Amino acid sequence: MRDLTPDPATADAREVSRAGEDAQVIVVGAGPAGSSVACHLARAGVDVILLEKARFPREKVCGDGLTPRAVHQLIRMGVDVSAPGWMRSRGMRWVAGERHVHIEWPALGRYPDFGLSRSRHDFDDILARHAVAAGARLHSGWKAGRPLTDRAGRITGVTATSDSPDVPDPVEFRAPLVVAADGASARLALSMGLERDPRRAVATAARRYYRSPERSQEEYLELWADLRLPDGGPYLPGYGWIFPMGDGRVNVGLGALPHRRRGTVDLRATLDQWLARTPAEWGLREENAEGPVRSAALPLGFNRHPLYTRGLLLVGDSGGMVSPWNGEGIAQAMEAGEVAAETAALALAHPAGPRREQVLRGYPVEMNRRWGRYYRLGNTAADLIFSRSGFQPMLNRYVMGSPHLLNTLARLLTNLTDTPSRDAVDHLLNTVLRLVPAPRTGVRRSGARTR
Repeated sequence: MRDLTPDPATADAREVSRAGEDAQVIVVGAGPAGSSVACHLARAGVDVILLEKARFPREKVCGDGLTPRAVHQLIRMGVDVSAPGWMRSRGMRWVAGERHVHIEWPALGRYPDFGLSRSRHDFDDILARHAVAAGARLHSGWKAGRPLTDRAGRITGVTATSDSPDVPDPVEFRAPLVVAADGASARLALSMGLERDPRRAVATAARRYYRSPERSQEEYLELWADLRLPDGGPYLPGYGWIFPMGDGRVNVGLGALPHRRRGTVDLRATLDQWLARTPAEWGLREENAEGPVRSAALPLGFNRHPLYTRGLLLVGDSGGMVSPWNGEGIAQAMEAGEVAAETAALALAHPAGPRREQVLRGYPVEMNRRWGRYYRLGNTAADLIFSRSGFQPMLNRYVMGSPHLLNTLARLLTNLTDTPSRDAVDHLLNTVLRLVPAPRTGVRRSGARTR
């Protein structure tokens, strides 16, 4: 496995006909979700076009920390996680008041026992290179516009506009299946009439890089649960993080839900107040900052349905797949991308018609099987606990003083369990989740939306 695959910009240098291009699948967005879909589809022999509005490398707002679940997906894509540039983590360090605890990543049969850190500036570029190496046709610098539909309202492609002055007019890209991987904006889904569920909160994250040689080589992803809102307010309805990048920098940020009583959280002021508490030798001060504070929305807990309708599959943030338990989105995006690719490849093995539709309707069913109960419980926890006081109530002195409770809570928050169960923690968590009522998939047999 290696990362020295063709440069996506070079792979995209050929001219696109003004009449557009056809493929079997068009993927809109080349983030972790889109590149995962395109890579797995191309490996299955499917002709796939990957449209990306930016050009690589490019920045994205993210914590840059990857759990073993995300590492598992990278390995499945063939990414060499031992190559230079990857920073390994042994586990998490949780901070709550005066209490600090270390939690090792579990040694499970399904997932590796280490996490990673990597800047999205490099990370997305690597995944796009793997998709191109597998055979996907990447078009960077092409912004998808309106969906193309037939008389029945089924999507048949998208228009896209190039950032090149040589192609001033929109071009049509057509395919029998389209995958929306265009992030939290979900423009393609919205254009197809798929609105966000207003009952589900949208979290916000803000991050900034700091030069901190002292912390850059840390072996743990550090999470702070005892942060308060400015001016002596209540606890932050979320948490703070310090993730080592291994290159002399750390990624420092906050993730938060809207506070149940106070509404929108001022993340910048909360960040400044928090960093003023940290030791000066860590270097988390203005003079060591690299770049501005950047923020982004985190659509949580399957907040958009259906995940498949009329030839369109939603993956990643477009489908609101960020975990309501911890705000993690990369692992979920890549895993959903693989499931979407498997579904699309199997569907395309059938001629257009009822059998193909039956296969495609299996995509939301499978995603619901994997995460439905887990996300439903997480959405409830977000509503009743996290949006009020963040993680502080869960990390009380009894939990922080019990290795067994800490390990169980860590496995729950990061969704690191094996099925069938391999140990007592697996058995406990799997039993609890089985007791949660399964949510509906949001798809009728006809593919119409349900409420």
